[in-house]
Amino acid sequence: MTDSPPTTSLPAQSPPVDPAETEVAGHKASAGTARLSWWHGDGGDGARRNLALIGVLLILFVIGAATRSDLYSNPDWVWANMLSILKLASVVGVVTVGMTFVIIGGGIDLSVGAIVALAGVWCTTVATQSFGAAGMIFTAIVVGMAVGLVNGTLIAYGRLVPFIATLAMLVAARGLAAEISDKQTQISQNSTINGIASNSLLGIPLLVYILAAVVIAGWVLLNRTTFGRRTVAVGGNPEAARLAGINVKLHTLLLYVLSGLCCGIAAIMLTAQATSAQAAMANLYELDAIAAVIIGGTLLSGGRGTIVGSLLGVIIFATITNLFAINGLSTEAQNMVKGGIIVAAVLIQQVQFGSLSQFFRRNNRLTTS
Repeated sequence: MTDSPPTTSLPAQSPPVDPAETEVAGHKASAGTARLSWWHGDGGDGARRNLALIGVLLILFVIGAATRSDLYSNPDWVWANMLSILKLASVVGVVTVGMTFVIIGGGIDLSVGAIVALAGVWCTTVATQSFGAAGMIFTAIVVGMAVGLVNGTLIAYGRLVPFIATLAMLVAARGLAAEISDKQTQISQNSTINGIASNSLLGIPLLVYILAAVVIAGWVLLNRTTFGRRTVAVGGNPEAARLAGINVKLHTLLLYVLSGLCCGIAAIMLTAQATSAQAAMANLYELDAIAAVIIGGTLLSGGRGTIVGSLLGVIIFATITNLFAINGLSTEAQNMVKGGIIVAAVLIQQVQFGSLSQFFRRNNRLTTS
């Protein structure tokens, strides 16, 4: 009698699963997780900040309506005032787009106001105006980009600290503008250039259209191109970006050229508004642009920021200026309020940003689990 082979019990098998049901369930889970992570995680930080900035604008509107109800009760005046605010923000807004790229890339540009002045003075010389509107626009843009190229070369290849290099350019560009203009105001005789500030299309000033075009182009460049992704990478960790194959020096140079391009465009806009140019124009524009970028949520250390947030920051400051003007308040009080807002924004970045992100990430894990 032989022993029968031992019998082994097979493990219980699960019932067959329909692949289609699994795929649908996976899509639902991933979609739900994506929605949660978009709002609670770092990806929704820009949206949360922009909504907060829109809330600030609404508060400023309410304050204006409460303090000057006689004006805000007129819908036509409200619409005209909104266009005035956008027109007021247009020139600084264009400069701020370039500044946003520079700061996201880990740098800073203190010379933007001086570049605007130099480009404005150079394009309004008698020799340049003889070439017409096209010659003036070409000159302003080329001068802005050339100065940005010098800044970028000194910083990227000369290894100068951005603060020092652009501070030196601030002084040098102002001095060159004064030398070219002989410290005199140069009048723009070109009706096409002057019409940029005075003409409207569909009831909206041309300056607002230019601002919108620059903002849209900046948003696409930052969010939908390799250049934008490299900008974030360089600002977040230059060494890691270099190891990933990014030419950090060349990219840094291009960021300052882009800032100079925006300054050249702003020079034409400001010249059109004043129908003239002088070495003292665009005074302290660098501070206004940096403040708007900070208010918009861009980190001073680089690696994070949004074009829309910077635009909202510019509009907030323009709205504050408008609010103080219609209430007859002093410029000194206005500057104190702006300074307080800047300090509060920096403190929020340094103190609350890390803890807030950790809170949302922890809440996201608890919700998804």
